[in-house]
Order: sequence, then structure tokens, then C-alpha cells
Amino acid sequence: MKLRKFQNDASDSVFAEFEKANSTLVVLPTGCGKTVVFADVSRRMYEKTGGRRIMVIAHREELIFQAKDKIMTFGGLEAQVEMGDYRVDKGLFGYPPVIVSTVQTHTAGGDGYGRMAKFDPMEFGLLIIDECHHSTADSYKRVIEWYMRNPEMKLLGVTATPDRTDEEALGQVFGSVAFDYEVMDAIKDGWLVPVSQQMVTVGHLDLSEVRTTAGDLNAGDLSAIMDDEQTLHEIASPTIEICGSRRTLVFAATVKQAERLCEIFNRHRKGCASFVCGKTDKDERKLILGDFKAGKTQFVVNVGVLTEGFDDDGVEVVVMARPTKSRALYAQMAGRGTRPHSSIAHALGDMESAADRVAAIKASPKPGCLIVDFAGNCGRHKLCTTADILGGKYSDEEVEKASQKAKSSSVPVDMTEALDEARRDIEEAKRREAAKRAAIICRAKYSATSVDPFDVFQIHKTPERGWDKHKTLSEAQLALLNKQGISTDNLSYADGKQLLDEVFRRFKNNECSFKQVKMLKKFGYSGPIKRDQAKALIDRIAANGWRAV
Repeated sequence: MKLRKFQNDASDSVFAEFEKANSTLVVLPTGCGKTVVFADVSRRMYEKTGGRRIMVIAHREELIFQAKDKIMTFGGLEAQVEMGDYRVDKGLFGYPPVIVSTVQTHTAGGDGYGRMAKFDPMEFGLLIIDECHHSTADSYKRVIEWYMRNPEMKLLGVTATPDRTDEEALGQVFGSVAFDYEVMDAIKDGWLVPVSQQMVTVGHLDLSEVRTTAGDLNAGDLSAIMDDEQTLHEIASPTIEICGSRRTLVFAATVKQAERLCEIFNRHRKGCASFVCGKTDKDERKLILGDFKAGKTQFVVNVGVLTEGFDDDGVEVVVMARPTKSRALYAQMAGRGTRPHSSIAHALGDMESAADRVAAIKASPKPGCLIVDFAGNCGRHKLCTTADILGGKYSDEEVEKASQKAKSSSVPVDMTEALDEARRDIEEAKRREAAKRAAIICRAKYSATSVDPFDVFQIHKTPERGWDKHKTLSEAQLALLNKQGISTDNLSYADGKQLLDEVFRRFKNNECSFKQVKMLKKFGYSGPIKRDQAKALIDRIAANGWRAV
């Protein structure tokens, strides 16, 4: 089956990294087909290694069977499940090409090695960790250590947007990041629907005294607040009003809160809501989610069970009745609503232009997704909003400015526009400040002033990702940057890599080099210009006695 361009690029990038390292990471937002990508990687690796088997590890049953289906559909390989009552059949010719198993099955047992001891690492060529932001846990470490005893083994981790604290930890497990595709990129490229945010103020919601445990709000403290009767009504009533007839997924903090919200929704309109939690019988959950998908119920309230492995492209509104400080958790919850409607999802893959895909989504039965957050007294806590998950390539200042716009608005705010507007406003303020400074600095001092290469290239510096913090630029990378005239003094790995990407992009597109841009800016010239045009202009300036022409 046909992969989308970015999925092909991700698969190609994995093999490019495997030429240099034994482990790498792919970051794709929810709804962009990370399972499809590692299914394609599995197929290619199986062929490349002459039939070495692939082991896929996940932590939830839903993810296990999704992986099995995608590997068979997109990879064309036989895949079997090792989990609970499911046991892989060794058969006449040994184990199948791909085995999909849970980390619990692999490690459960007195010695912590569970069923993985039955698999010989030397028979495998690739270990894939799904939702690999969990891979720093001891159970995952045991699995990775077991299979990486094979010196020829390759390790691939895939995840959606992780927390920045997760990123740094992942950098210790995976040697590189092969492909990092941001949620905002996917929206602007027309693969996901745009996101709007509406903030609702809840008078009785006071989180100021809630403790922080393991980086997020303490579950017990949060339960006492979110289960309060008045708070429940101040969440349920606006939700009914805002959502209208749109199918809505509600994330609650506790089982009690989920039950009570469901009850209040049904008081407003009988039979409109159901709820599921970890203790809900599997057959009952399947029936509830089936009724929701068919439109028989409008609301499904859940407690932590639909954050992963739940794919329903008909979800139009996601209600965050569970405040969180975790960017990864917020991204997982919000991602349940960003898939395009099924009526156009397949057609998007046949469209060459991002503009055409964006237009098709806009004209579809689901032109966007609304995220509803509830605001109160947060005290010292910095709670996540959609700006945090969309703003991976935006500065903290820009993210905060966009968040404040959403918080101060009484109507939904398009967060793509809010972030772009925040960037424009902040950059305009910087330009005005720079113009003031330029008016009092003589030209002679320009050559002695340290030059910001990002300012010269007129590109925005992206925030440093956690997995890059402990990396350093190679000697070859430093030499290339210096050759381009870019100072490498105190240059971080992330900044250097971004500048190198810009150097290569300009070379590929025949655009002017760093030295040319720097020279032309000195004489007041700016804007896009081809390399040969820049050379001709600099020659004219030189012929004019190094005065602007």
C-alpha cells in the first residue's frame, strides 16, 4: 500500500541513520501513522538482512493488534502475537518474520525475563519500541539489553510528541533522531485538521495547593478537587453548550469524576453519554465505543484508557476535564481529535499540494478540532495548553503569548494563527529594537560586532530538543560551518545542525551563501536572492569602491 511522502521520508531517514548508528528515534504526531512507518521499516529490514526476524514491543493490547495488522497490510509480512494466552507458533521453519509482544509479557516472572528468554537475539535484526517515551523504565531496559546482545541488532523507537524531560532521557537510549515531524508541520502540510482552543473559567477550580508528583499534578490531590460537585457542574454545563451536536471525547482525572460527569450529561439530555475506565469489561467497552462511533451517543468520558491506541476520526471536540502539566499526556489526549474525517482521509494521500489537502480538510465534514480546557487558580503550576503541543518550533515566549490569547478570549481561538501571530509580533518588536540600536551604531563598528547567523539567514532559531543537550558537533560539521564563515564558538549541537540544514538547503536551491548574505546586509541589501545574482551584486559594490550601488 502507498505511503505518504513524509512517511517515506521517515522510513528512508531510519536507514540513513542505521548506516551510522545501531539505534535511532522517529517522532511522529498522533494520527500521522507511526505504525505504518515502522511496518515499512520492518519490511525493508527483513529484505535487507536476508530474513532476520523483527521484534515489536508495546505496552497495551490495542497497540499490539494495531501493529500486527499494519505490518501485515503495509509490510506484507506475517506477524504473530506473543501476549497472555497468545503464543507464537514456531512452526516447521521457525518463528514468523515479525513477532509483536507486550513489555509485560516479555518481563513478567520472578527473574524479570518472562517469555523473552525463549527468543534468541541472534535470530533478530531489528527491535522496535512503540510509544518509546516509556523505554527508560526498567522493564524496557531489560528487553533492550536482552536483544542488543546481538552486535548486529538495530533499535528503532517511535513516539508522538514527548515531554522535554522525556527527550533528554530518550537521548540516553537512542543514538540519534532520524525523523522529527511536528504537529504544526502536519497541520500546515494538510495531514491533520487545524486545532482551536476554548478556555472556560471554573470558579471552584483551585489547583494552587495541589502537589506535584513525578512531574505532574498529584493524583490524590487532583481527585479531591475534580470530584467536587460544584466543579463537576461548572465543567458539564459549558461542555453541553459549547459542543452542540458534535461528537465529543472527555478526559477525566478519576473514575468518580467520569461517572458523575456522565450522569450530569445524561441529566441534560438522556442517553447522550457513556463512560469507560480501566475496569470496564472489554466487551462492554467495545459496545460503548461502537455506539459512540455510530453516533448513538455524543459523549464518551474516559479515565486514561483512550489516550493510546484509540483511533476514531469522527471526534470533533476533545474536552480536557483533567488538567495536566505533562506535554506528552496532553498531546496524546488532544491527538484523539486531529485525524481528518474518513470521507477524505485516503484522498489526501493522492494530493501533491499541501494547499489542496488543507482546502480538502476545510471543505470536509470535519474542518477542525476544538480543544476545551478549564481554567481556574493554577497557583505555581504551569498547565499544558494546545500551544505547548503545537509550539515545538516556537520559543517559550511565543508559546506563552499564544496561550494568553486563548485564555483571554471568550470564543475559540485558532492556535495555528495564534502562534504565527505571536511570532510576528515578537519578531516585529525585535526589529524595531534593532532599528533603534542601528541608528546609534556607526557602520565602522559593524565589522567588529558579533553577527548572529540566524539573523543573517533570517531564520527562526528552534528550541533545543532534550535529546540534543549532551551532543556535540563533529569535527567535519565544525569545519564546514567555519568554512561557510559561521563562528562555532559556543555553538550548541542543535543550533549548529539547524544552520547546517539551512546551508545545505540554500546550496540545493542555488540561493546565496552565508558569506554573501552577510556582505549584502552590511550594505543594506536583504531578501531572497540567487547565488549568481549575489555574486554579481557584490562585484558591482566592489567596483564602486565598496559603496552601495
